[in-house]
Amino acid sequence: MYIGLKHLHSFLPYLFFASGLFLVTRSIIGWRARLTYSKIDNTLRVVVLSLAHIQLIIGFILYFLSPITKSAFEDFGAAMKDSILRFYAVEHITINIIAIILITVGSVKVKREIIEFKKHKWAALFFGFGTILILSRIPWHVWPGL
Repeated sequence: MYIGLKHLHSFLPYLFFASGLFLVTRSIIGWRARLTYSKIDNTLRVVVLSLAHIQLIIGFILYFLSPITKSAFEDFGAAMKDSILRFYAVEHITINIIAIILITVGSVKVKREIIEFKKHKWAALFFGFGTILILSRIPWHVWPGL
């Protein structure tokens, strides 16, 4: 189960980033051009939000099953001196939780906004910053070919 979830957690970011980049790009264009917020924009927002939450749930499961985090919690002081253990035990999960909170808040702001082009503004800002934060905490050192 652990290996399967780890593979899924490594595959889903491709879908998240493709749809997230598309959403942020459409939102920036819609914001700048003062376009109405279409059904496609709304569907895309829900897809990106859902992918982010699925990643978070899988990440929580992996966090508590991972041998890396288990070893980090055995001696947390020593783990903080090891950049890899600190990354997985603290940085990766903390920044990604903050990013998904930003994405969720942005989604709520989009839903509540009544001015159409401002929906694009909130989507661009919150989903954009959330995506940048997630990109900053991806364990690039374990991705094949990088």
